[in-house]
Amino acid sequence: MPTTNPNPREVINELNALAAIAKSARDLMEGITKLLHQKMLRYNWVGFYMLEKEGAQDILVLGPFRGTMTPHTRIPLNQGICGAAASTGKTIVIDDVSADARYLACSLETKSEIVVPVFVEGKVVGELDIDSHFLAAFRADDRTICEHAAAVLGRWLEKHP
Repeated sequence: MPTTNPNPREVINELNALAAIAKSARDLMEGITKLLHQKMLRYNWVGFYMLEKEGAQDILVLGPFRGTMTPHTRIPLNQGICGAAASTGKTIVIDDVSADARYLACSLETKSEIVVPVFVEGKVVGELDIDSHFLAAFRADDRTICEHAAAVLGRWLEKHP
């Protein structure tokens, strides 16, 4: 497994810099997905899902992403690891997606996943979803970076309603 990822502090600084110049939430999400996909070698798919109302229920809708197209562009909150993270408001790290019945298969190459909720004023409004082709790809530094990326978007959204 590649281990030449950049220093987490450098990535966090770059994420903060993106937020400082972002003109829109979409612009910031696109910048975050591009940065993480390019810099973090084990991140094979990086994307945001944002909550939208569909009738009476909330649904996760695919936003900006990097990687191959996914068939999962709309995910109900009761489905998949993404739905679980949004429903519980907790980061979920899956070391082996084949061992988790909640996993919604997007790619046969995906081996592990991390999903981090995005909060605005304490409420989940979306999430950052990252897949890797490597088992147990997401370590403590990865969790720190991904949670910071989600928090950067959440803070930006709070300041730009």
